[in-house]
Amino acid sequence: MAYVAVKGGEQAIDAAHAWLTEERRGDPRLPEITTAQIAEQLGRSVDRVMAEGSCYDPGLAALAVKQAQGDLIEAAFLLRAFRTTLPRFAASQPIDTDAMQIRRRISAIYKDLPGGQMLGPTYDYTHRLLDFQLMEMSSAIADPPPATEPSPAAESAMRERIKRVSAILAHEGLIEGDGVSDDPPGDLTREPLAFPAARDLRLQALARGDEGFLLALGYSTQRGWGGTHPFVGEIRVGEVTVEIEPPELGFPLEIGEITVTECQMVNQFKGSKSVPPQFTRGYGLCFGYSERKAMAMALVDRAMRAEELGEESIAPAQNIEFVLSHCDNIEATGFVEHLKLPHYVDFQSELETIRRLRREAAAFALHGRREAAE
Repeated sequence: MAYVAVKGGEQAIDAAHAWLTEERRGDPRLPEITTAQIAEQLGRSVDRVMAEGSCYDPGLAALAVKQAQGDLIEAAFLLRAFRTTLPRFAASQPIDTDAMQIRRRISAIYKDLPGGQMLGPTYDYTHRLLDFQLMEMSSAIADPPPATEPSPAAESAMRERIKRVSAILAHEGLIEGDGVSDDPPGDLTREPLAFPAARDLRLQALARGDEGFLLALGYSTQRGWGGTHPFVGEIRVGEVTVEIEPPELGFPLEIGEITVTECQMVNQFKGSKSVPPQFTRGYGLCFGYSERKAMAMALVDRAMRAEELGEESIAPAQNIEFVLSHCDNIEATGFVEHLKLPHYVDFQSELETIRRLRREAAAFALHGRREAAE
């Protein structure tokens, strides 16, 4: 049976688009979900799309989630594609997470720490049981809950800079420096990634990398494929101000506020010939409330520093080129989904090759049987 190419055209594509629109809307007897509802009630999805789409805009991220029918990678793809159309008029100053208006701040290495543990809105202590009350829909707008007085620790967090956990270890000289450099960072949005990649570019790639991929790599480092023993030094979630400094003014201007999640991992390090035993750091910072992503990012960041710290580099998470070449889900999506495009000519070539090889194999076998019979 000959291979026959299936042909389509604009009419078929238009029909597919129309069907997609119908599928996306769902049952017309049900109210249509709004982007405001998505932004407010599906916040974790919106935050992930902003992080992986490399664009902080909850409204646009919510639109992308709606347009993609909840497919978060497709939504991130849409948001990043839109982002490339926007002009860039300024570069912001480095955000100051020390001055974060903290919503959540925890440490796994100190029970009593300056500023206190702030649990914030978290699933950490919930029972993993379905809450069927959430199936009960209400069209009425509920009154806001009564205002509650913040705890002393929460009030302090909103007013003052809270000392970092790493600063406690640094005071005793038990942890490496923060590695902050005065050199201007690279910009992956302007220049393609090249190797060897410095840590600033690595962190940029991880920040917009696929959460699932980084989570798997981070998990692998904890199971022995990375050679580190991590502790959560500190996780912070909250709002930070964004500032730009116009050249004509010479001083910074506050232009807005964004929500970020920051994680500092503390890792064991046995030292080297030139460095005494001390703790080392892994760092993660993401848009929105993205605690799992920030933790995975910090784990992988530390793993990729193996060569820098004189450690043996044998695990996938320690291979910088492997990690950075495969962590971007937008690039991965394009590369995988291109397989759905027509490959008729390529396949015909492969088909003819297989047929020829089978004919040659059959002829060789027949020749062998004849020789055996003689």
